[in-house]
Amino acid sequence: MRATRMYFPTLREVPTEAEMDNHKLLLRGGFIRKVSSGIYDYLPLGYKVIKKIENILREELDKQGALEILMPALVTADLYKETGRWDLDVLFKLKDRKDAEYAIGFTHEEIVTDIIRKDVKSYKELPINLYQIQTKGRDEQRPRGGLLRTREFIMMDAYSFDKDWEGLDISYDKMYKAFARTFERCGISAKAVSADSGAIGGKDNQEFMLITDQGEDTIVVCPKCGYAANNEKCEVGERHKSPKEDPKDLELVPTPNAKTIEQVASFLKISPKKLVKTLIFKGKKGVYAFLIGGDRELNESKAARVVGEKSVKPADFDIVEKVTGAPVGFAGPVGKLQVDKVIADNDIKNMINFVVGGNKEDHHYINVNLNKDFTPDAFEDIVIARKGDGCAFCDGTLTEEKGMEVGHIFKLGTVYSEGMDAKFLDDDGKEKPFIMGCYGMGVSRMPASIVESSHDKDGIIWPISIAPFEAVVTLVNQNDEKQCQFATRLYEELTLAGVDVLLDEREERPGVKFKDADLWGIPIQIVVGKGVSENIVEICLRRDKIKENINIEKATEYVLKKKRMLLNELNEKANKY
Repeated sequence: MRATRMYFPTLREVPTEAEMDNHKLLLRGGFIRKVSSGIYDYLPLGYKVIKKIENILREELDKQGALEILMPALVTADLYKETGRWDLDVLFKLKDRKDAEYAIGFTHEEIVTDIIRKDVKSYKELPINLYQIQTKGRDEQRPRGGLLRTREFIMMDAYSFDKDWEGLDISYDKMYKAFARTFERCGISAKAVSADSGAIGGKDNQEFMLITDQGEDTIVVCPKCGYAANNEKCEVGERHKSPKEDPKDLELVPTPNAKTIEQVASFLKISPKKLVKTLIFKGKKGVYAFLIGGDRELNESKAARVVGEKSVKPADFDIVEKVTGAPVGFAGPVGKLQVDKVIADNDIKNMINFVVGGNKEDHHYINVNLNKDFTPDAFEDIVIARKGDGCAFCDGTLTEEKGMEVGHIFKLGTVYSEGMDAKFLDDDGKEKPFIMGCYGMGVSRMPASIVESSHDKDGIIWPISIAPFEAVVTLVNQNDEKQCQFATRLYEELTLAGVDVLLDEREERPGVKFKDADLWGIPIQIVVGKGVSENIVEICLRRDKIKENINIEKATEYVLKKKRMLLNELNEKANKY
């Protein structure tokens, strides 16, 4: 490709809307342009990167026996209603001229299950693994980070169907391998961590995380045994016990104008660790009180699981007042709480003489003790894990890292097949629900993730496998006939040799061309300048900027050698899987 025929509208100023580095660089480099909140155009450079990622992904999925299909982006409401997901607030909903309801697909479990239940009748036809790469929509409340969290995005979603759990384990392992190899070939060393299934549902699942200080997710890791999980999923082991002290007598004390943990702790001159929060939450089946330490955060996913709900949300003010007899901010477990269950975090077991709400405005109980003043229905792990907590699988102590999610794989089991009555005839002559898995990769967020972790002050540093161009030939002086001849010759030789090369022959100052090559992150950079008088061109790698003078006769061979080296580095990492 010649630069004079290419469309790449670069920006010299950092856009004010961009906060994260990847967003700034992708906008400045002319890879993307914002259309509206969370919606972007992919310009030629950006779309080239996307297509290269897709090609690598297809190769790895096809190796594992997955079959590509394309399902509709517009999904009838009837399918989402079969599984109860029509009420999710992330759906973009619309009606046609006949008032029939539809949504823009955000994941396609229902649609693919409908395909399989119509046509697959026997265990002999299993296993089946179908995937698609498609644009999806989610009504994100707070789009951020450019392509990292958008309302319209490109996603690869795959779905496996097996006759039993052993088969699902095999399908899951194959997809794990396909994902891990894809990430490594794209220059991402992703860490697989346990995660919460969210709106997808199902049993076991893992997120693939790119570890970076700019990540939006917190990963909790045990350095001793290697356990790693998203902090929303992470299990918490034995925690430090409170200092031993003698129980004191319960006392209701006035705490005027003190509602928050900070206000109460300040008023009573105690640490927030001596307080227990009583959080009133509501699910579809009932109202619940969750007790956690004053310095902890409730993990709503864990809380929902322990009370048998799909999800729980903070109860409205009127419900809180009804079940506690007091305004919001004064709920406590002492006395009669009109809730269906009282669940205490495991940490509460070790607490003595703690403080809780008094179920009375401007009052709290002090010197509260378990079994003496109240007894919860159960103790469970219901808090968000954090640095310093004990590991649930060894005696190690958890640490924290920041990460960006680039993929997520799930063992769905029968969540959708039972909900949609999707069954097959097994070899014992009985009808059984399909055992399903689903696997999602954020194709359009991968460029943003890679750029966030791979850039410098001059621009992007792309892995050669997905760079918009593998090499750039920069013509320093377009008015110098010999330079033009050398640049054109080298460009044509590299093209014939299979190198995806850009010839920058624009009528621009050399400095502009050099800055653009760095901004675009092109891995192999060739400069054709004054050295042509001695048959020399200058070649360097974008990542280290170490310049080498190479004879024009050996330049193509040298570039091919560098290309092979860069690709081999990525492939060697992928071959670990």
